[in-house]
Amino acid sequence: MAILVTGGAGYIGSHMVWALLEAGEDVVVVDRLSTGFRWAVAPQARFYLGDIGKPSVLKHVFAENDIEAIIHFAGSIVVPDSIADPLGYYENNTGNTHRLLTAAVKAGIDKVIFSSTAAVYGTPENARPIREDAPLRPETPYGQSKLMSELMLRDTARAHGLNYVALRYFNVAGADVKGRAGNSAVGATHLLKVACEAALGRRKSMSVFGTDYETPDGTGVRDYIHVNDLVDAHLRALCYLRKGGGPLVANCGYGRGYSVLDIIEAVRRATNQTFTVDYVDRRPGDAGLVVADSTLARTVLDWQPRHDDLDVIVATALAWERHLESMAAPDIKDLRRLAIGF
Repeated sequence: MAILVTGGAGYIGSHMVWALLEAGEDVVVVDRLSTGFRWAVAPQARFYLGDIGKPSVLKHVFAENDIEAIIHFAGSIVVPDSIADPLGYYENNTGNTHRLLTAAVKAGIDKVIFSSTAAVYGTPENARPIREDAPLRPETPYGQSKLMSELMLRDTARAHGLNYVALRYFNVAGADVKGRAGNSAVGATHLLKVACEAALGRRKSMSVFGTDYETPDGTGVRDYIHVNDLVDAHLRALCYLRKGGGPLVANCGYGRGYSVLDIIEAVRRATNQTFTVDYVDRRPGDAGLVVADSTLARTVLDWQPRHDDLDVIVATALAWERHLESMAAPDIKDLRRLAIGF
């Protein structure tokens, strides 16, 4: 039986596909290539160009493949964009998750692993690592859309016997340690990628949003988790569900944070390059400090991170950026044309 990966041509999804294939799984990918790239999908996976929001696409995929479980990454993830376009985020994240679950129930698929987010917590009440039972108070349409999807999973599980794991990601960073995948998004907003692009001369400058948070250096502090460790948590979740595990919501993070300035300094240290940093006002929806308590994932899923090292995270991200330069120098935007052949 096969594992369906929605959004498998994107940043995290493409890493997931490689990890599943290495584990000996049969992998099917559905992606509409709105932000992902066809070339990013491992060639051993069966790829369908399509939108999971269209029932006909899912019907076709389910008819041609015996799907055991779904790992659902497809969705929109940029917090400021969700504030500008809330209806678009509710449609793409919440609405399409509803359509996917509807099709899964009809097809008799009873295992789902869902890509959720720490944004469901909103601004933490204190500086301690956040547990899964903390108050859920998302402050942006992005966070709301993910929380609504979690609630749909919970209710679907109760009504239809669905078993699921919802993994609440903190800040995903870095690239595949074997160099096969990375963050290839054009115009990315991920802090580490932006800093790497600035260090390599692909941006004239980068911005730091807010220097007046109640943190040691005044900039936001986040729990940065290496993407390979994150996809390993998904593999553990799949094993958990195969063993009969019931609904589970678990944080994915290391339990400690780095500030925006820590990330910038790590990139400067790795490249021995200086670059211009502009200090601007806070963005709506940004919290000062967000760090995970990942005890549940470590104990229930037996998840053991292997890449909890900021310098390793930065080194893999830089290696991928240099790989992208070799693929499409000098204009990184040409990557999309390479991806879909026009």
